Amino acid sequence: MQPQVIFLICAVALVVVSFIIWVCSRYKKCPSDKIMVVYGSIGKNKDGTNRSAKCIHGGAEFVVPVFQSYAYLDLTPISIQVDLKNALSRQNIRIDVPSRFTVGISTEPGVMQNAAERLLGLQLSEIQELSKDIIFGQLRLIIATMDIEEINTDRDKFLAAVSSNVETELKKIGLRLINVNVTDISDESGYIAALGKEAAAKAINDAKKSVAEQDRDGSIGEANAKMEQRIKVSEANSIAIQGENEAKMKIAMSEAALKEKEAEALKIATTAEKIQAAKALEESYAAERAAEEARRAREQATLEADIIVRAEAKKKEMELEAEAEAEQIRRRAKGEADAIYAKMEAEARGAEEILKKQAAGFAEIVQSAGGDSEAALKLLIADKLEELMRVQVDAVKNIKIDKVTVWDNGQGSDGKTATANFISGMMKSVPPLDEVFSMSGMQLPELLGKRADSNVNTTEQ
Repeated sequence: MQPQVIFLICAVALVVVSFIIWVCSRYKKCPSDKIMVVYGSIGKNKDGTNRSAKCIHGGAEFVVPVFQSYAYLDLTPISIQVDLKNALSRQNIRIDVPSRFTVGISTEPGVMQNAAERLLGLQLSEIQELSKDIIFGQLRLIIATMDIEEINTDRDKFLAAVSSNVETELKKIGLRLINVNVTDISDESGYIAALGKEAAAKAINDAKKSVAEQDRDGSIGEANAKMEQRIKVSEANSIAIQGENEAKMKIAMSEAALKEKEAEALKIATTAEKIQAAKALEESYAAERAAEEARRAREQATLEADIIVRAEAKKKEMELEAEAEAEQIRRRAKGEADAIYAKMEAEARGAEEILKKQAAGFAEIVQSAGGDSEAALKLLIADKLEELMRVQVDAVKNIKIDKVTVWDNGQGSDGKTATANFISGMMKSVPPLDEVFSMSGMQLPELLGKRADSNVNTTEQ
């Protein structure tokens, strides 16, 4: 074979082997302590939406080059120290609950998907802070629904409530609760310490009472046994020796006196023990009363502080509302002023436009009159003449004269009768048309008549 062919075959074989190695390198195996998250072009969900990621635990997956990529979520447990302080219980007593929570990323299918969507790429410290915020909120919520006695004595119930609530919220971000460890619970008011003292005093009193009862039963049993023994011996000896009976009687009387003294001593001892027990119980009640008074004082201080804070908040709210109302009034007044200004400006522009049109019309009339303004004025008045005549007629047309009776007493000093003077006066009461034109700076057209001169009138008379 030629060297070129051999070189070509080797090159093709090298390319094929390299491609196979590269494809095999994209087949990723997931370690047992991690979750492999494949993201990119994954596919669609049942409802038709695009899948955000594919989670694999304890298996392997082929990661498509270019279209897909992958990352790991660590399953190592995370320990979180939660030092909850001043948590308010159902009795309104603030307590401190130091605890340690151990959480980890869940491998449940749905929860594991939440971890891929919300925790991928976060550092360990960031996951701790996020979990701590959730735990703080749920822990305060649980304490607010329980009494201190339940939290302090029934730890199983308290831990069950904490596990249930906290794990439900942690699953929303892909975590699960592994362990909860609550250390000593304390409060500032001393209520829990008072409960401990009360329990200790009660236990001591019970122990003392039990010891006293056992001593009493032992003494009574011993006395009864000895009495029976003495009676049997006395009965046997009474048959044998009558004389010894009297001695036995004296001995019995002496022993009875002794028993009486012993009973009195036992009575004194029992009384002393009961007095001590009563004193211990009294001290326990005093401690409980002091704790209750301290709790009441603390509740009163908390209530007063809450009232003051609410009053300050209410005052601030009223101030903000007053400022907002003033700002609205100012804006409303400005809007009304702008509207009035716009209206007046529009009216002024309308009046100006009317005057301009009137001026333009009068200019055209003057131009039609050959530039003679007096002639133009006469044309305007002539155009309004009909209206002026109507005004004069309207002045007397509403006067209703059904009948006129004239009593004439002859001629007067001026040679006119009273009837003639009446008619003349009534006609003079109507404004002459000639005077109206004269007031306007014009005179009547000649076709309507012409005023006669005073000389001519005299000649005619």
